[in-house]
Order: sequence, then structure tokens, then C-alpha cells
Amino acid sequence: MKPNMGKADRIIRIIIALLIGYLYYTGVLSGTVAIILGILAVIFVATSFISFCPLYLPFGLSTRKKG
Repeated sequence: MKPNMGKADRIIRIIIALLIGYLYYTGVLSGTVAIILGILAVIFVATSFISFCPLYLPFGLSTRKKG
């Protein structure tokens, strides 16, 4: 797996995951929506830590700086 995520992309994903966690904790999110967004938040955190997004591969995208 070649890293394809830049620093800004990783930070944005972590902020979104934290926001989802906060909304769940405060009771704004519940039910099926909370489960789906919770899974998405876990995926965002995991991909941020490994700097690799599998969805970028088919499109040839990379937010990582060259060099």
C-alpha cells in the first residue's frame, strides 16, 4: 500500500470522525444513522493513521505531496 493521503486530508478526516463521535455522545445521532456514521468515523480514523484510502486507487487520486 503506497500512501496516497496528504496531511490536510488526514486532519479533515479525523475532525469529521471526532464531530460524529461528539454528535453521538450528545444524543443528536441515534439509531441506524448513528451506526452507519459510527462505522464511517472508524474507517476515517483508520485510513488517516495508515495514510491510505482504497477509494482513491480506482480514480488514480492522491492528496499526498510529491517529493
